[in-house]
Amino acid sequence: MNLGGLLGTRKIFYVLAGAIILLVLFTVILILRNVGGEPSQANLEFWGVYDTKQDFSKINNSFQAINPGIKVNYKQFSYEDYEKALIDALATGAGPDVLMIHNTWLAKHRTKFAPMPNPQTDKNPFITPKQFQDQFVDVAYKDLVYQDKIYALPLYVDTLALFYNKDMFNTAGIPRPPQDWEEFNKDVELLTKFDQAGNIIQAGAAMGTARNINRSTDILSALMIQSGVKMNNTANTGVSFTRSVDGKRVGENSLQYYTDFANPLKTVYAWNDKQHYSIDSFVEGKVAMMFNYSHQVNVLRQKLARLNFNIAPMPQFSELDSKSYANYWAVGVSNTSKNQEAAWRYLSYLASKDGAMQYLIETSRPSARRDIIENQKNDPAIGVFAFQALSAKSWFQIDNNAIDGIFADMIDEVNSKKATVRAALRSAESKINTLMSKQAQ
Repeated sequence: MNLGGLLGTRKIFYVLAGAIILLVLFTVILILRNVGGEPSQANLEFWGVYDTKQDFSKINNSFQAINPGIKVNYKQFSYEDYEKALIDALATGAGPDVLMIHNTWLAKHRTKFAPMPNPQTDKNPFITPKQFQDQFVDVAYKDLVYQDKIYALPLYVDTLALFYNKDMFNTAGIPRPPQDWEEFNKDVELLTKFDQAGNIIQAGAAMGTARNINRSTDILSALMIQSGVKMNNTANTGVSFTRSVDGKRVGENSLQYYTDFANPLKTVYAWNDKQHYSIDSFVEGKVAMMFNYSHQVNVLRQKLARLNFNIAPMPQFSELDSKSYANYWAVGVSNTSKNQEAAWRYLSYLASKDGAMQYLIETSRPSARRDIIENQKNDPAIGVFAFQALSAKSWFQIDNNAIDGIFADMIDEVNSKKATVRAALRSAESKINTLMSKQAQ
C-alpha cells in the first residue's frame, strides 16, 4: 500500500473512532441525566386561582428553555369553583399535576399532596426543610412543612395592612396613621361623623361587623393572635380561644374590642350593618380606614384613580412583638400525578429567586423569599406587605371556609345581643372542636 492510501485509511479510522466516542459520551450523558432524575418528557397540568395564564407565561418560557422536555399548561378557576373541582378531579385520578393550595389547606387536604422528593445530587434542585427555613419567611415553614416534609412552596406571602384615606386624615389634622390600637381608637373617634339623627355619615374605620366587611374574620383572627390568644392546643387537635393567658381572658377581650366598633354605646362606634361593603365604602370616601391585603391596591386604583389613599402597617398591641396576619396561596403537587418529579422540578424553579422575581413582577405581590424582601421594602405599593411577611402569623384551621362562617356567626351573635361575648366565644370554640374531631375520625 502506498503512503497516500495508508494515510487515507487512517483518516477514515480516526473519523469513525471519533464518531463512536461521541456517541458513547452522548449515551452516557443521557443515562446520567436519567439517573439524576431529570425527566425527558412531561406534560404538566397546573390549576390555580386568581393568577392568570399570562402571569406564568414568561416564567414558563424560561423554565422550558432549561427543561425543553417539560411542558406546562396553566388553567385558572374562580375561587368559588376551585376547591370542589379540585377534590372531584383528584378523587377520580384525573386532577392536575401542579395545584395552588391555600396556606391553611394542609390541615384538611395533606393526604392529597405528594411531598417534595429528598435532595440526591448537587444538580438536584430540591431543598431540605432546613434550607426552606433559611430561604422563606417563618409562617411559610409553619404552614407548608409537616413532619420534616415539604408539601408546598410559597410564591408570595400576603398580610393584612391598614389602608387609610389621606384626605380625611389631613382634614381631621391627623399627621400620620396609627401605630398601635390606642392611637387607632383615638383616630376613629376623630374621623367618625354623625348626622343629627345619630346616623353615621363618615365612618372612622370598617370594623365591628361580619358580613359587610371584607375579610372581617381575618381581622378578628389577627387581633386574637396579637393579643396572645392560644388559637390551638399544642397538639393541634383542638382550639383554645377561651383559655386565659397570664390571668387575662385574651380571647374575650379580642372579640369585645372588635365588636365595640359596632356598638352605639361605645366611644369608638363607627360602623354598623347599614354601611356599604367596606371596599365600596372606602372607594366612595365614606370610611377613613380599612384593613386588607396587597391585591386590593390595584383593585382600588382601577375603581377610582383619584382616590388619595396610602398603606401603613397593621397597628400593634406591643411594639416589641409585632405580629401580622398571613393569607396566601402556595403551589404543591398532587399525589395522583404521574409526573411528580417533573412537577417538583417546575415548582422548585417557580420558587427560586429567579422564578419568584418574574412571578412577583407580573403579579405585584409581596415576596415569601427573604432574599427578595429587602428589594421590595421601599416599594410604595407592596413595601408594607413585604416587610410584614417577616412577622406574619397564621393558625391551624381544619376547614378555613367553615371557620369563616363560625367566626362570622360569632360576631353577629354579639352584635345582635343574642349572646354575650363569653358565650359566643365558647360556642365558636365548641363548634370548631366538633369539626376537628369529625375530621380526625
